[in-house]
Order: sequence, then structure tokens, then C-alpha cells
Amino acid sequence: MKDQKIALITGSNRGLGFETAKQLGEQGVTVIVTARSTEAANKAADSLKAQGINAYGVKLEVTNADDRKAVAQYIEDKFGKLDILVNNAGVGPKNREGFGNTSLDTEPEEFEYVFNTNLFSLVSLTNLLLPLIKKSDAGRIVNLSSILGSLTIHSLPDSPIAAMKTLSYDASKAALNIYTNHLAAALADTNIKVNSAHPGWVKTELGTDAAQMEIPDGAKTSVALALLGEDGPTGRFIHLGEELPW
Repeated sequence: MKDQKIALITGSNRGLGFETAKQLGEQGVTVIVTARSTEAANKAADSLKAQGINAYGVKLEVTNADDRKAVAQYIEDKFGKLDILVNNAGVGPKNREGFGNTSLDTEPEEFEYVFNTNLFSLVSLTNLLLPLIKKSDAGRIVNLSSILGSLTIHSLPDSPIAAMKTLSYDASKAALNIYTNHLAAALADTNIKVNSAHPGWVKTELGTDAAQMEIPDGAKTSVALALLGEDGPTGRFIHLGEELPW
């Protein structure tokens, strides 16, 4: 399986993650789909297999250190390398609905919950998998961010996201963007490219039915960044081929 591209997509039993796995699989990539339970992961993999995609299901709760170690060992034992890591898993704050500015009432527990999934666990998983990604001829790391993490766009006088200031979530995505920038610089002398993806406002459980984009379109940015050629960008914040300001 040396010439076969291997991709791990976190949080991929449904929504954007599942669609990303599907689109990568349709491009001939072997995909490892993950979920918080083995049953859910296998169900997603079986659905992809029924569509002719080479898929494997693995349990991965990204906040669980044992799960992170187990998935790294699984990939090493079965494939010996990893070509693509799509850090798709993410959460919004619990018990919040709608928009508005939450700067005055965000409790420490909310920051801990959101940052643990959206940043801390993501960094830990990526670090564990980097030795395997370095074995790829063209390693690609895609971090699922959000336009809500853009300080520049939030600061515009006529900002299109002026009403959307959920502090915990937005701060976690801004921090993720910094990680993308710094990791890309750390890997500048390798064949690994690292980028942040803004999928758009997509009709998912997190995005709600009020969102403007359908899931297949929302996955396009991640898929394109996962399959970047040698001349593609690194250390950038991208939406559908266009660079966004940090």
C-alpha cells in the first residue's frame, strides 16, 4: 500500500467529516473514519465501502489520550505512514443557542470544554501522528477552522460576522489558526503542508439549518487542501481556494 494515499479524518461518522472522507475516497484515497464509538465508526466505514471506497473505521474520542495513542499505533501497524490528517472534530459551547456577544458571561468551564477539543487534543493528536506523516511523500495537515476565528474580519467596521461573537468558540479557532501558522513554519523544510480551512457556514449539527451551504460544498475546501500539489500553499487560511485574513 506504499503508493496508496492514506487519510485520517477526525469526527467523520457524520456531517462535514463524513463528506470529506467520501470525497477523498472518491479520489482514490484510503480513508480512516473515526467516531467516539467503534460501532459508529464501523457503520460510517461500511457506508463508504458500499459506495466502492476503501474505508476503515476506528474509535477515536479526540480528548481521550488512550484513543489518540491507539489510533497512532493502528495506523503504524496497518499502513506504516499517514499522508493526510484532517483535524475535523470540533465542538461549540454547550447550552448556547443563537448569536450575540458572550464576552461578559463565559465561564471557565466553557473555555475548558471548547479548547480541550478544538485545540489541546488536536495539537496532541497531530504531534503523535507527525512521525507517520513525515514518512509520506507529500504530507498534508488540514485544520478545520472558521471565519469566526479571524481577528481581521471581526474588526472590520462593517464586519459580516459582527453579530457572531461566541467568545469561547471564536477564541479556540483563532488559537487554532495560530497553531496552523506556527506548525507550518516548524515544518517549512519538509514536504508537509499545513493549512487552516474555513468550510463556510454549513448545514450541520453545529451550523444548524439556518446555514447557507450544503454539506457537499462545505467539504470542498478540506478536500482541496488535503490533495494540494507540491506548489500549493502552506501556513494559510483558505475558503474555496481563496485566502482569508487571519
